Amino acid sequence: MLTVYGIANCDTIKKTKKWLELNNHKFTFHDYKKLGCDATLAAKLVKTFPIDQLINKRGTTWRKLSAEEQQNLDAQSALALIQRETSIIKRPIIHSGDRWLIGYDEAALASLNNQ
Repeated sequence: MLTVYGIANCDTIKKTKKWLELNNHKFTFHDYKKLGCDATLAAKLVKTFPIDQLINKRGTTWRKLSAEEQQNLDAQSALALIQRETSIIKRPIIHSGDRWLIGYDEAALASLNNQ
């Protein structure tokens, strides 16, 4: 089964969920606003994805960070940041078996059929 990680009111999450439903994928949804991003999940995300892919630098949450926080972002500070500011995690993140996907990509989503 797939797990989709994100925020319920995010347009990209809505689009991802709709695509998965139309293509008959069963999934569970992990809403960061309700369930958070605990230390175990944060560590897995930081280990799985490069920081530049994991952190959404286009959003309001990134712009609200101090210049020092933005410039000194590394794996260790990213761990604390994504637990504290879940809106800064790029969406969606999808977990299926041993595969992890980040961002909305229909070709990558379609490849989940081949598992």
